[in-house]
Amino acid sequence: MKLKHLTLMGCLALVSSCSSPKMEYKSNTDAKKLVEEYAPFTLTSNVSHLSDNQKEMLPLLFKVGKIMDDLYWKQAWGDKESLFQHIHDPFLAKLTKINYGPWNRLDADASFIEGIGKKPSGVQFYPADMTKKEFKALQDPQKTSAYSILVRDKQNNLKVVPYHVAYKAELEEAAKLLNQAAELAEDPGFKKYLQERAKSFLTSKYYDSDVAWMEMKNNMIDFVVGPIESYEDGIFGYKTAFEAFILIKDMEWSKKLQHFAKLLPLLQENLPVPAEYKKEVPGSNSDLGAYDVIYYGGDCNAAGKTIAINLPNDPKVQLLKGSRRLQLKNSMKAKFDKIMLPITKELIAEDQQQYVTFDAFFENTMFHEVAHGLGVKNTIDGKHKVAAMLKEHYSAIEEGKADILGLYMVEQLSKMNELGDNHELKNNYVTFMAGIFRSVRFGATSAHGQANMIRFNYFSKYGAFEKDMMTGKYRINFDKMHEAMVNLSEKLLVLQGNGDYKGVSDLVADLAVVPADLQADLVKLEKAGIPRDIVFNQGVDQLDL
Repeated sequence: MKLKHLTLMGCLALVSSCSSPKMEYKSNTDAKKLVEEYAPFTLTSNVSHLSDNQKEMLPLLFKVGKIMDDLYWKQAWGDKESLFQHIHDPFLAKLTKINYGPWNRLDADASFIEGIGKKPSGVQFYPADMTKKEFKALQDPQKTSAYSILVRDKQNNLKVVPYHVAYKAELEEAAKLLNQAAELAEDPGFKKYLQERAKSFLTSKYYDSDVAWMEMKNNMIDFVVGPIESYEDGIFGYKTAFEAFILIKDMEWSKKLQHFAKLLPLLQENLPVPAEYKKEVPGSNSDLGAYDVIYYGGDCNAAGKTIAINLPNDPKVQLLKGSRRLQLKNSMKAKFDKIMLPITKELIAEDQQQYVTFDAFFENTMFHEVAHGLGVKNTIDGKHKVAAMLKEHYSAIEEGKADILGLYMVEQLSKMNELGDNHELKNNYVTFMAGIFRSVRFGATSAHGQANMIRFNYFSKYGAFEKDMMTGKYRINFDKMHEAMVNLSEKLLVLQGNGDYKGVSDLVADLAVVPADLQADLVKLEKAGIPRDIVFNQGVDQLDL
């Protein structure tokens, strides 16, 4: 089937392609107000220490990043140009650009354009009229591949099309640019990764390039690129979305973090669960590093911005090589300064505001990523992948596990005196609570949003915090928070190890909701004019090349 036909399937591309060019899309909300919920931030870094070859390479990587950005538009919406030709309001255009489509990702994907309805759960990964029964009946093992889409053939039957066929022209150009960049690479590991990733774009086989990415150790520039996360697939969570990060390594901070990678096997042993739920041994080649981001594109740039990366997602690579955890220091600091501190002043008891620190925010985020590599990837009976058993709830439970287990890891390392003689665990607890208020503003329907609400409501039931009704501010009960943290860590690890789909479904139904009192607090933050996230000024012109 021709690419032109594939890109017009689903979403509103069919509607917009049939409409008059003179038709104008109108906003059904205050687009200007929603745009102003994002604080602008310029992505830059000191690149004076880079070699001439490295500086020459960067524009090539930006071009590949732009291709990933355009491919994500195709996946999340369809024909981008057919959408923007009908948008004349500059604020509505900017809001649409931020969200990669007409649905507000920070508000349960509510449509903000008149006449455009609910976001299709499968976006462009599947035909809009496909049923789960029809999918199940399809006899093609590649239907669950992370690197394929489903379309209808001329007989209206489902057909699997791998990414390298569906997006042939774009991926061939991206591969060409990656090979050009590889010629400029001075680090052998980075050169190999770029070459292997180029091959992946042409074959839809990513294992070798994931392994090559894990084996890089000394490269100053990093490039996370390709179809990676599966959050956009709201039907099964199978299909991955295109994205790109261009990163400059902070060598000083990264050196400090390397020590923690060596402790992963010990951290796995110390998990608060029976032995069978921690029998898998995480790879010893795991890597922790700190970076400045100079480009976000595609999935990672849609509305809420990630501040850390934990990859690869392939369980086979994780078991062989471990994971790399990349802390995005400049964007993390931007969120802390522009969002976390103002939230703290509004919602945290005055005598506990002193415990909200950037170092604690950095640690909590870092060990969230570490926790993704702990626990088990396969059910304890050895018969199934955890992700396959938990289906559409896997991402929410996995993010929830990483959040709470990350805090547990901080406590363990603090007791081991691995975080310094003067480490104050109270900082991590209160900063963690303030972080819930920051994160839940992304919405409660995404995987991260559901994880936030499960944790908030679980803490509430345990009395881990209490709200002063006179001041409207929250106070942490440190002993009860410790107890709730340990119990929730155990609960989520066991649910994963058992592959308990009913258990996680019940947990999501019970706790992944925003209580009225918290909703009132979120309105309070909105009225205070506190940004919900950040939006970037980025590009080659932001760097001193």
